[in-house]
Amino acid sequence: MSHPHPELGPPRPLTEGGLRITPLGGLGEIGRNMTVFEFGGKLLIVDCGVLFPEEEQPGVDLILPDFSSIRDRLDDVVGVILTHGHEDHIGAVPFLLREKDDIPLIGSKLTLALIEAKLQEHRIRPYALEVKEGDRERIGPFDCEFVAVNHSIPDALAVAIRTPAGMVVVTGDFKMDQLPLDGRLTDLPTFARLGEEGIDLLLADSTNAEVPGFVPPERDISQVLRQTFAKAEKRIIVASFASHVHRIQQVLDAAHERGRKVAFVGRSMVRNMGIARDLGYLKVPAGLIVDVKVLDDLPDEKVVLVCTGSQGEPMAALSRMANRDHQIRIVEGDTVVLASSLIPGNENAVYRVINGLTRWGANVVHKGNAKVHVSGHASAGELLYFYNICKPRNLMPIHGEWRHLRANADLGQLTGIPRDRTVIAEDGVAVDLVAGKATIAGKVQAGYVYVDGLSVGDITESSLKDRRILGEEGIVSVFVVVDSTTGKIVGGPNIHARGSGIEDEAFADVIPKIEEGLSRSASDGVMETRQIQQLIRRSVGKWVSDTYRRRPMILPVVVEV
Repeated sequence: MSHPHPELGPPRPLTEGGLRITPLGGLGEIGRNMTVFEFGGKLLIVDCGVLFPEEEQPGVDLILPDFSSIRDRLDDVVGVILTHGHEDHIGAVPFLLREKDDIPLIGSKLTLALIEAKLQEHRIRPYALEVKEGDRERIGPFDCEFVAVNHSIPDALAVAIRTPAGMVVVTGDFKMDQLPLDGRLTDLPTFARLGEEGIDLLLADSTNAEVPGFVPPERDISQVLRQTFAKAEKRIIVASFASHVHRIQQVLDAAHERGRKVAFVGRSMVRNMGIARDLGYLKVPAGLIVDVKVLDDLPDEKVVLVCTGSQGEPMAALSRMANRDHQIRIVEGDTVVLASSLIPGNENAVYRVINGLTRWGANVVHKGNAKVHVSGHASAGELLYFYNICKPRNLMPIHGEWRHLRANADLGQLTGIPRDRTVIAEDGVAVDLVAGKATIAGKVQAGYVYVDGLSVGDITESSLKDRRILGEEGIVSVFVVVDSTTGKIVGGPNIHARGSGIEDEAFADVIPKIEEGLSRSASDGVMETRQIQQLIRRSVGKWVSDTYRRRPMILPVVVEV
């Protein structure tokens, strides 16, 4: 088993006839999936998704893969294959196409429809190649065959990439639901055929590798939803991912049975469900869907709202309802259903929303107290079954945190994949497939790129550290006027604190220390503004730390006259 090392240098030159695989996101994390394949001087990208920020990334809207390693080679990119339409696989495409807008996009009908709608908002009209399971397309030097897989969104695909260096299969996100709502099974016969032909490297979804057994069928949720709808006395509010078409279909069916009307809330939900309905993936009985504006004219027991916010996202509709910051006001007797899983890292945010909703009297149904979610990712039993069918020569776990990647690697070895042919990599680690063996070749830059409003990449880790300090410890500003000739104080110091829990009057005790320090520095001939600021910062910071055991941001402002 190969282990990435933080001291890895830049990748060695790619051996002639070799294939290089470089994940730029999705390894060691849930989201930001993006992998670059290089052969014969050309690049093929599989997926280009986003990661959603956590609490320690205040103010950040999205986190993108780092394109810097391919930025000078965008002319070599022959296409971007999108395995399915979830944000963690397509959300960064607009930002990539901003850099070169004629890179072809390859995907299934629904996947392309979702990304094209998103690109319209960025005023980008992409070149798109629609494919379906069973199709085989040559994309530059890459011979790509597309295979049906079952996931929590319709039209998901795996891809087999053939080059003279060997065949690589990328599963994308998948599971093996044997009773899918749309009847579209993961195509095990095709995977078996590929296995007989010889899969040289398998890149396999790791998200549920720690979970034993098999994922229950999606249709199991229907009965729970029906029971929940039957018990509900007032409005029902269902929160789900804006692209979870199968889950929304079951909500629509349950609402129709109870004679309720359904309104979609949130721009992404309205857009995606409209696309799914227009393309025939969402079956909507006539008259079931109404505009949210007419809800006030309907009795509460006839209303179902479907919204975003199942992960506790602060600006999503459900979070705003919990905070009383939305036009829809939660009242006693409302039923709220969180029809989704908890993405690792979002637990605190989700439970904060649940508590907020409960405070206003809602009955909250979630994965912790009812079976309102099944995963879209293969569990350990399915992965074992899958590896025995595919019989890959080399395995590279993808799509998961470290614990998921290692668990997936262990499963592969149980089925006979040799330890020295199991590659655990991380974002930026280049893996070369040469002479039938996968080995680590080096590492490229693959850090987080933060989107904050219209800013892309301007926010750094240092900026986030400052934001965290401001949010947790507050700020203390110190205003001083000094004589530019003598360095002596002629005005101030005036000290004000915000968010630190320290009253301004308390700083009277530190003013003599500042004056003493500045006087000493003036006599030593230290009169540069930057040095004076540092002296003030140290004096105030030490006093606050010693007195209050706090570390607010100290902002000295020095004016010379």
